[in-house]
Amino acid sequence: MAQDIATVIGGTGFVGRAVVARLVREGYHVRVGSRRPDRAGRVRRLGAPGQVVPVYAAVDDGPTLDAAFEGATVGINLVSILAEQGQATFKAINTDGAARCARHAAKAGISRYVQVSAIGASPESPSAYGRTKADGERLTRQYIPEAAIIRPSVIFGPGDKFLNMFALMTRFAPIIPVFCGNTRFQPVFVDDVAAAIVALAAAPEGRTVEAGGPDVISMTGLIEFILAETGRHRPLFQVPMALATLQAEILQRLPGKLFTRDQLSMLSRDNVVEPGAMTLSDLGITPKAMRDIAPGYLK
Repeated sequence: MAQDIATVIGGTGFVGRAVVARLVREGYHVRVGSRRPDRAGRVRRLGAPGQVVPVYAAVDDGPTLDAAFEGATVGINLVSILAEQGQATFKAINTDGAARCARHAAKAGISRYVQVSAIGASPESPSAYGRTKADGERLTRQYIPEAAIIRPSVIFGPGDKFLNMFALMTRFAPIIPVFCGNTRFQPVFVDDVAAAIVALAAAPEGRTVEAGGPDVISMTGLIEFILAETGRHRPLFQVPMALATLQAEILQRLPGKLFTRDQLSMLSRDNVVEPGAMTLSDLGITPKAMRDIAPGYLK
């Protein structure tokens, strides 16, 4: 195992760092592909000298993927976008990028491959995000039939952009707007997702796993949890769908795209593990609860 090379495309982000750390503990040498390897000092320090090597690799650049996957025994693609920006469209990144990664991994002879998708990925999804993630899954399996797919719910952990975003909102906003307050989530700890990805990479056959934590919580319940853990008191305003649509239409036109129509479409559906789906427990992982992890960094 000490000589096995794992290539992680998109390995410098929030989930990527947890995956790289897990791979290092399992004895892999890790190639971390990103557009800015010069900014990957933090992920390089996760391993012994020379164990983690940042390289330039982009999902829209086949030759860089060839170099990243050459000689590797494991491939993992984490690259995804939640909002479109210029040429970085859902199709370009979530679909075509996923397909290109799988094609070049297959070209390098990699069969132990994991595509990170999302709960809600479906050709019938109301959001372009969900539809393009489903297309990415389909094309990944077209090139690597034995590839594994993991579909997490919302992922939490120190440094996440989900709970921390809402915590920041509760710090400054006198009233908290709640969009789709009854929509349910199954928040999953980033280290549990990383453990699942590495377990899937070692499995002999491709599986599709839906990753959720032990608890299901509504959007309203999530905001109330954050308020309680941060010791803040703010009134909640349940935003009617018509007003939410108008706000998303305006916000998606502003720099940074704080909120989009497509994200509102995603929020309109529950983000929980489907009944009968393979889960973390099938991989021998007991997921940690948000209430046991999040208070430590929310405060």
